[in-house]
Amino acid sequence: MLNVPSQAFPAPGSQQRVASQGRSKVPLKQGRSLMDWIRLTKSGKDFTGLKGGLIEVTEEELKKHNKKDDCWICIRGFVYNVSPYMEYHPGGEDELMRAAGADGTDLFNEVHRWVNYESMLKECLVGRMAVKPAVPKGMLPKSQVTDTLPREGPSSPSYDWFQTESSVTIVIYTKQKNINLDSVIVDLQDDSLRAEAVIKDHSYLIHIGLSHEVQENFSVRVIENVGKIEIVLQKKETVSWKCLGDPLEKHDSFIPKKDTGLYYRQCQLISKEDVTHDTRLFCLMLPPSTHLQVPVGQHVYLKLSVTGDFVSVSGPEGNFKVSKLQEVEDLFLLAAGTGFTPMVTVLNHALTHMSSLRKVKLMFFNKTEDDIIWRCQLEKLALKDKRFHVEYVLSAPSPEWNGKQGHVSRALLSEFLQRSLENSKVFLCICGPTPFTDEGIRLLHDLNFSDDEIHGFTA
Repeated sequence: MLNVPSQAFPAPGSQQRVASQGRSKVPLKQGRSLMDWIRLTKSGKDFTGLKGGLIEVTEEELKKHNKKDDCWICIRGFVYNVSPYMEYHPGGEDELMRAAGADGTDLFNEVHRWVNYESMLKECLVGRMAVKPAVPKGMLPKSQVTDTLPREGPSSPSYDWFQTESSVTIVIYTKQKNINLDSVIVDLQDDSLRAEAVIKDHSYLIHIGLSHEVQENFSVRVIENVGKIEIVLQKKETVSWKCLGDPLEKHDSFIPKKDTGLYYRQCQLISKEDVTHDTRLFCLMLPPSTHLQVPVGQHVYLKLSVTGDFVSVSGPEGNFKVSKLQEVEDLFLLAAGTGFTPMVTVLNHALTHMSSLRKVKLMFFNKTEDDIIWRCQLEKLALKDKRFHVEYVLSAPSPEWNGKQGHVSRALLSEFLQRSLENSKVFLCICGPTPFTDEGIRLLHDLNFSDDEIHGFTA
């Protein structure tokens, strides 16, 4: 279940590629391509006027730089002078000016969250936004979270650590019940530990340069009923640690998940196989120094070099919660093209873990029969489990096609969305190109389904 936001995906002419054209690119002048920009950044030119130095930028200072020829933008706490990049930006100068002299993090996340802006704009880095820490940070054996949270946010977690002769255990107290293993992401890299706990819509981060070397294998344990997470590291040497290590960027922070940015780790490409004529299944292996599980209904982003055997994989993204499926009796899935992707784990969870489930139905929209992903497997599953039913709808079928035809419509949905019982509890998931999802949700509302009964996956 991997989402690949790259220039080569979706394929030209696919439904997703057509849909994405709603945010049009502007024609760039000759000599203003991405490769031209990369060459320019390697020229040694000073793009900031700071001669390679970095500064702390106050909000007042940031606001002063709001003109086209003097445009500073803050993204995830770092400030960039984007004036030199204006003519190279595919979205046009006006798009960048929307965030001139301000924090553009939300705008960036909305438009192209997956873009590696750190590399693209590294020569334009002015510095970091000036912030006042709640307490001085240092080489502390333990720490408590002191960030101020909005009132509606969950309680601030805290952490502690202890050691034996051969191991170091870090304990995160989330102060929330029902935390599970897919809420925890741990990466060990170059003797630094990065441990993220996703708590509701917030992210708690422990980021430490460890004071001593550890082995790459470690274990993660969650005690769900008390909301405690334990990360056990194995020492390389049987010495007593005086402290856990040095705090690194964003250590001990607790912020909304949408503001955390994407963190990638390199995974080895093990195999790839054809699924349809234009879709492939990639099998990736996480490094032994990483703990990562993709929750049901969520996705990851990929970055890769065309000739490489390694793929960089982000942490999980998405706002789907399994709790939405509690006590659901009829589950309806509406997918178009590769919008089927998040339905795989939802379908597996429903048939494996939902004791209340009577029926799960998938209506799968594609252009032609050749575009239907995993058709054979879906039909085998329908034969194996009588609760599951699948229907295909084609917009450009061959003359031999005897099934349903057309696009998402009220007539198709009203026939498809038949409850197993008159008052059974239902839930609907929909995913595909943006026009498909938007129209589908509008039609579901017309058919008197509420927002609480609908989840639209974002592409």
